Amino acid sequence: MASSNFLLTAFIALVATQAMASDPSPLQDFCVADRNSPGRDAKDVSVDDFFLAANLDKPMDTTKSKAGSNVTLINVKKLAGLNTLGISMARIDYAPKGQNPPHMHPRATEILTILEGSLYVGFVISNQANRENKLFTKTLNKGDVFVFPQGLIHFQFNPSYDKPAVAIAALSSQNPGTIIIANAVFGSHPPISNDVLAKAFQVDKKAVDWLQAQFWENNHN
Repeated sequence: MASSNFLLTAFIALVATQAMASDPSPLQDFCVADRNSPGRDAKDVSVDDFFLAANLDKPMDTTKSKAGSNVTLINVKKLAGLNTLGISMARIDYAPKGQNPPHMHPRATEILTILEGSLYVGFVISNQANRENKLFTKTLNKGDVFVFPQGLIHFQFNPSYDKPAVAIAALSSQNPGTIIIANAVFGSHPPISNDVLAKAFQVDKKAVDWLQAQFWENNHN
């Protein structure tokens, strides 16, 4: 546990100095979020605006997720002091054979480190001159770090049959957004026309109808 705490502290300290890649640079020390105004007056701000008892040291429940994972995101919606600071973070718990399915963050680059277990991770780059969407993958072990560039589809998978895994991620936006590919394509509201999806995936409409009938859950909390 001590080694995990050290890794977590060092990781956040490192990323905090590098996390202005996406959101605009602030024009003042801070601008604590307020739903009723652009930002709270400094005289009305307290230390608790920069604090959250998030319990990130505790294992999160992965049993209710079909994907076998649980993403606990700390963004500006949960911690008002993050407003304008261009950074957020997440703890990700993976059950044995669990995954954080292919997804993307439209507003953030992600840097991830493994606290426990191992993960098979990867991302797919945009169309190149040869029309190839190249896949980059790596197996990560405890203490390893990996970067997922902003806007690219990426994933993490726990290959172990009997051991869970835990990772901490930092993201270069106060509100990075998450688009889980399967959910967005087959679980949108209202649904995308099965004519469109059948043509796009070159499958029968019945296959599309079956996929759209599934329950596409969100593993983010």
